[in-house]
Parts: sequence; C-alpha cells; structure tokens
Amino acid sequence: MLHKIKRRVFEIIELDHARDIYSKTFKSFIVTLISLNILVIIISTVEDIYQKYKFFLDSFEMASVAIFTIEYCLRVWSCNVAPGYKHSVWGRIRFILKPLAIIDLIAILPIYLPLFLPNLIFTRSFRLFRIFRIFKIGRYSDTVKLFCKIISSKKEDLIVTLLIGLVLLIISASLIYFAEHEAQPENFPHIPAAMWWGVVTLTTVGYGDVYPITPLGKFFGAIVALVGIGKFALPAGIIASSLTEELEKKRALNEQKKYIKYKKSIICPYCGRNIDQ
Repeated sequence: MLHKIKRRVFEIIELDHARDIYSKTFKSFIVTLISLNILVIIISTVEDIYQKYKFFLDSFEMASVAIFTIEYCLRVWSCNVAPGYKHSVWGRIRFILKPLAIIDLIAILPIYLPLFLPNLIFTRSFRLFRIFRIFKIGRYSDTVKLFCKIISSKKEDLIVTLLIGLVLLIISASLIYFAEHEAQPENFPHIPAAMWWGVVTLTTVGYGDVYPITPLGKFFGAIVALVGIGKFALPAGIIASSLTEELEKKRALNEQKKYIKYKKSIICPYCGRNIDQ
C-alpha cells in the first residue's frame, strides 16, 4: 500500500503527465506559487510597501516555504521509485545532487539557515538567494527544457566561442594598454584593469567611464567594437539554428503521431477492424 502511494506521488510531482489531472493541477499550482513568490520578493525590496504590508508578505513567504519544503521532501521520499534511484540511501543522495534538486533546496534554504546560524552575518545576505526560486519554473516549462537540451547538445561549439571571446578580450586589453597607458596611466595602469574596457567594448555596452583618447587607441577601439558585434552573433547563430532544428523535429514528430492516430481511427464497416493504409 505504501509503495503504491509513493509511486502515485512520484507520478504526480515528477513525471508531469499531460493527461493526469492531478499532475496537471499540481504543476499549475506550483508555477503560480513560484510566480507569486518572485513578485513578493521584488515588492519586499520597496521599504514603504514592505512596512505597510509586512504581516501579509511575511505570512505568504512562510506559507510558500512550507509548501516548497513539503514538495522537496516528497520528491526525495518518492525518488527511489525511479530505476536510477532504487537504493534507499545512495539513490536519494544521487537525486539530491541533481541540478534541479539543488535548485529546490536553494529555494528553501535561506529561510532555515538563520534558525541554525542566527549570529552569522552572511545569513542575511543569503536571503537574496530566494530569487533563485524562479529557476524552479524550468522544471515545468517545455521551453526551458528545450533550451537546456540545445545548450547541452551544442556545448562544445559554445565552449569554443567562449574561448574565442576570452582570447579576443586578452588581445584587445593588451593592445589598448600599450596604446593608452602613457596617455591615461590612471585608467589603464595595467592589462587586468584594461580588461574592463575590453569587456564593455566587446559587448558594445560602452559605459563611457573609460575610453581611448590617442589616435592609435581610438583605432584599436573601433576594431574591437566591430569584432564584438560578430563575437556575439556567433553563439546566437548556433543557438538559433539548433532551436530551428529541434522545432522541426518536434513538428515532424507531432505530424507522425497525428498520422498514426488517423490510421487507427479508420475502421472497416464490415469486419470492424482498423484499415492499414
């Protein structure tokens, strides 16, 4: 009996069956609760609003944490229903170390940590980690799952683009240092300091706090700014092309399912069997 209950709990909170009304209701409830939590966290930073509605906001926070805690405990309790987590101890440890399980833990930990470490100054800042609850939506969002799948499948290409960006940053910082160090020793005292200029230039942000004033420095700055446009277009193109491929695969799979369903729906009026086209 207990095993059946555990399996049913696992099906509702983990498998996310579209046809399971309980699973669908649970998903909608948790997503709504996460969204409201993010809204409350944002509103709570406005001191006037927080002081006026402090009791309501704090009560909602505590109720949400209680629900998230129950959800987390149920996930850990029922996880050994899955084949990869059969062992009652090591299976649960492997489950707890999953990225999504770590996010679930981080979502509730900022509330419980001050109870055990009340004198630790760091625990006050740790409450900012409540904003990480927004990542819990990734468990229920097909779009986020698709994006994570793309990142995972193209990680080698993205790592290459990241390394290219790092090389460009070092080269641009070195060039601007040698061009501007004598003219602006306070803004470009060494290459690590020049990397700030390289970052804002390659990203085409251009805050304007540090900029070249020599002709050679301006020339290097123009080249780096143009290169920066192409640097960000490269990973964007990789992700966009992968997204198009995945959407095409998903569309083809849906068409195939519709065709199979259509074939099964054609019944012979004489013998009552499905007609295989």
